[in-house]
Amino acid sequence: MAVWKKIHEHGVKTMSQLETAGTPENLALPLKVYWQPGCSSCLKTKEFLLEHGVPFESVNVLDDAQGFEELAALGIRLVPIVARGTVWANGAVFRDVAKIAGFEYGGHKMLSPGELKDKVLMVLDAAARYLGQIPDDKLDVILPGRPRSYRQLVYHVFDIPKVFLDRVEHDAPYTYEALKSVLPADMKTKDDLLGYGRSNRDRFAAWWGRDGRSMDFKQPGKVYYGEVSLHEVLERTGWHSAQHTRQIILMLREKLGIDPDGPLNDADFTGLPIPKNVWDNERSFDEAAYAEKAEA
Repeated sequence: MAVWKKIHEHGVKTMSQLETAGTPENLALPLKVYWQPGCSSCLKTKEFLLEHGVPFESVNVLDDAQGFEELAALGIRLVPIVARGTVWANGAVFRDVAKIAGFEYGGHKMLSPGELKDKVLMVLDAAARYLGQIPDDKLDVILPGRPRSYRQLVYHVFDIPKVFLDRVEHDAPYTYEALKSVLPADMKTKDDLLGYGRSNRDRFAAWWGRDGRSMDFKQPGKVYYGEVSLHEVLERTGWHSAQHTRQIILMLREKLGIDPDGPLNDADFTGLPIPKNVWDNERSFDEAAYAEKAEA
């Protein structure tokens, strides 16, 4: 965990640095993907490159001290990052990742904003049901591969739509730090967390009924990770929270031996560009917890 805490102390870069991407000189350098286990965006980035037949060096910054130092030397404090030398892309923007990797990417068909709204509400309702099933004495058990607890994982699902709402309702900065899964000090009980989830769910539904139906989703997203439309930010809100909800379902079944209450399945996620794998394509959910305490 100490290694990962350091990454927040190095630099402030978040958006891609694409100058010289695609030149013969740069394409001759090795392609590297910097990531961490349990990170939905990291997994999606790796799968994107694999689906396009692009070989790369996989660097888990929690386990690879040299890889961490390489990332820090670029002045970057987050993952996923795809890089060739000093040219790099934030892995959340596949157009930029493709430029670094050296191939054309035409994008994909997105669900309509209304359909995405329905997916977000479905996920928030499901995550609240699953939280109710987690025994209180298991909430602070640490996940495998990274310093995040089950409590923090559920909080993260609830928080992703809240960060989106802060952006569209108050033009608040959509930052990497805003999406960190560290609970406020006054959110101590399961009921506190359930209340937070219900509040964000109700707020999301109210926003759609009031403003969302008529919003211009072609406008710039104004997010930390790159130049994307608000439609793309809404889509990411849906699949990001959905992917972590899949992880909660996996945790209930495999770690706690509990049948999820109304488990979501592949049909429920149709249209969302979620990863094929639930936890990771390289690391197993069966491995031991990463640390004794969660990141604070």
